Amino acid sequence: MDYKKKTLQQQNIKEKYGLIARNSGSCCDFGPSPCCSSSIETPIELSMKIGYSPQEISEVPEGANLNLGCGNPQVIASLKPGEVVLDLGSGAGFDSFLAARQVGSQGKVLGIDMTAEMVKKARENAVTGAYSNIYFQLGQIERIPLRDNCIDVIISNCVINLSTDKTWVFREAYRVLKPGGRLAISDTIALTELPEEIKNDLDLFSACFAGAMEYKKLERLLETIGFSKISIDFADKGFDITQYWALSHNPKDYIRSAAISARKIV
Repeated sequence: MDYKKKTLQQQNIKEKYGLIARNSGSCCDFGPSPCCSSSIETPIELSMKIGYSPQEISEVPEGANLNLGCGNPQVIASLKPGEVVLDLGSGAGFDSFLAARQVGSQGKVLGIDMTAEMVKKARENAVTGAYSNIYFQLGQIERIPLRDNCIDVIISNCVINLSTDKTWVFREAYRVLKPGGRLAISDTIALTELPEEIKNDLDLFSACFAGAMEYKKLERLLETIGFSKISIDFADKGFDITQYWALSHNPKDYIRSAAISARKIV
């Protein structure tokens, strides 16, 4: 991918998600590709459809849940008290706050996001919720600002598809994970190679569609980097939010949401 194209994609993503953060909206409210359908009546219903419990939804500060996810990484993370968690593309902090409750006062959660407005909003939400074990930082997930071997679990929710250099995202993830550390990711995955007209569409890229990586390529990439116990699970999802997105191309023909897990075994 050429530098100019990458730059345009990154700018478009920052503008879209900055707008969402500033207006306390959701992906259902802005841009050409709403992620909600008429069959989903409320943001709470949407969150429940993709795997969150009513208790989880009610536990986070108001304004943290912007309905930007495509699954619930908490389900596959199996977080334990005392663990150190990194949330890639933490947004307004929804998954970070849930993780912070699970790891407890002896654990720690760091959220990284490339959008300044999202980081600001997440920090405000942390103050509102009186969280003392969570930190939000502006940064790029392709260049994680952490030392080697310091993270127990990496979570992410419908964000890595937005990266213009996924190889570096997973290389960096591997670097910062401790030996035995694990990935727990919900994301959009392509069932086949996407047509060029989709991959070159800026709006579809920022809509978590055009940047979806083909699952066989993702599996090979994770293996090449060094991950083991790799699982890309489309099965038993119950509800796949991508199939309800109103886009110029039918998502059913190209992408699915998936649960992605892997371990760093050294």
